[in-house]
Amino acid sequence: MTELQQIPLQKIDGAPATLGDYAGQVLLVVNTASKCGLTPQYEGLEALYTKYKEEGFAVLGFPANDFAGQEPGSDDEIATFCETKFAVDFPMFSKVSVVGEAKHPLYAALTAAEPKAANSDGFRTKLAGYGKTPNPEPEVLWNFEKFLIGRDGAVVGRFSPDMAPQDDVLVSAIERELFASE
Repeated sequence: MTELQQIPLQKIDGAPATLGDYAGQVLLVVNTASKCGLTPQYEGLEALYTKYKEEGFAVLGFPANDFAGQEPGSDDEIATFCETKFAVDFPMFSKVSVVGEAKHPLYAALTAAEPKAANSDGFRTKLAGYGKTPNPEPEVLWNFEKFLIGRDGAVVGRFSPDMAPQDDVLVSAIERELFASE
């Protein structure tokens, strides 16, 4: 088991977990928020999960309140929101911090393994245009940044927050990992 797969996590219902629970699967780890302009991505993430879960794929959602206070709710409130508003069935985890000194060890490992998100320069410019100071690399830029983890537990890609779940670049990367050994 890789170091990444051994990091202690907590599911949104309070149950203990690790990425090792998903060993052998392709994972898309996403920091989520309920009150963000990108929140509708939940729908696309759920569609990806539904389409590929039988192939050994899972989306893992990690709510975070690090960007403009866009995830203020409790774990129970977040779970209810995800289920009722977007029918989210993919695994959700307890709220974490993905940047700064309080950064969860999972996100410290993810950003160390893949320091820059693909196609993030455009989103960095958009944030600056909205008067936001983008985090320096390798920090997570905003809500809905995506990390792709291969079946072997290694980080194989990182994608900009504004990359839609159905974007050809992301789908191709997922399919490449899912069907690499076939």
